[in-house]
Amino acid sequence: MLICVLSAIVNGLGSIIGVMGAVPCCICCPNPYKEVGQGNVGLVTKFGKFYKAVDPGLVKVNPLSERLVQVDVKIQIVEVPQQVCMTKDNVTLHLTSVIYYHIVSPHKAAFGIANVRQALTERTQTTLRHVIGARVLQDVIERREEVAQSIGEIIEDVAAGWGVQVESMLIKDIIFSTELQESLSMAAQSKRIGESKIIAAKAEVESAKLMRQAADILSSAPAMQIRYLEAMQAMAKSANSKVIFLPGLSQTMPSQDAFNAALNSDHHDAAGPSDSNHFSEFANQDTSFQRAMNAHVIENI
Repeated sequence: MLICVLSAIVNGLGSIIGVMGAVPCCICCPNPYKEVGQGNVGLVTKFGKFYKAVDPGLVKVNPLSERLVQVDVKIQIVEVPQQVCMTKDNVTLHLTSVIYYHIVSPHKAAFGIANVRQALTERTQTTLRHVIGARVLQDVIERREEVAQSIGEIIEDVAAGWGVQVESMLIKDIIFSTELQESLSMAAQSKRIGESKIIAAKAEVESAKLMRQAADILSSAPAMQIRYLEAMQAMAKSANSKVIFLPGLSQTMPSQDAFNAALNSDHHDAAGPSDSNHFSEFANQDTSFQRAMNAHVIENI
């Protein structure tokens, strides 16, 4: 009962002082009006006990019995100090990370925990060591975002009891020791050399196949005749005197006997004797034509 009476007296006296302090010329009494900034939430305590929450703006408080606590509810960025972690395959890593969070329950954040920022930092470091220790080095490097997401989910469950919502958790840097960097560089270089050798070997195989096909084509009789004629034309363009050995008719053109035999075998049944004589005469003319062509080439040379 006495406590209630005393509280009422102090509260009434504070109201009187507040009215006097609101007068601009009165400097001996504190001003009862306090400002709550945008992005903050004001928590008013009365005799040390939570009384009410106020929005941003100008708030009147009792100078003697009430206190105003401002809680920042904007998104905060906490950079976690460099942490030494050991992977599952016994590789030491130095990790730096960052947390994005904001307060969703100002009452819990102000009266439920002493320092939200420090608590989140410590919890992140502990969780980071635990998650990294359960994975091998290659998994940590290739799945950095997945690792960070796993850590963020673990922290979020704990931070919810503090009135905090974790927006995201990111791993900024993964720092290796000098020995580990050299070994990883050598492994990558060896892999690249092996891949280049495989590509070169495949190219040699394809080149050999193409060369074999080209050799088969160039070794055919029509191709040899074309090359022979090209060589003759090139030599004919030169003004110097030269001696040319012409190949026999059997090497450049079919012989007369073979030509007549082919004609007789193909057309014996369909043509009469007069037709056979006609083909023989044509073969003789063709042979004479070939000799004339050779003589013409020699004359040009």
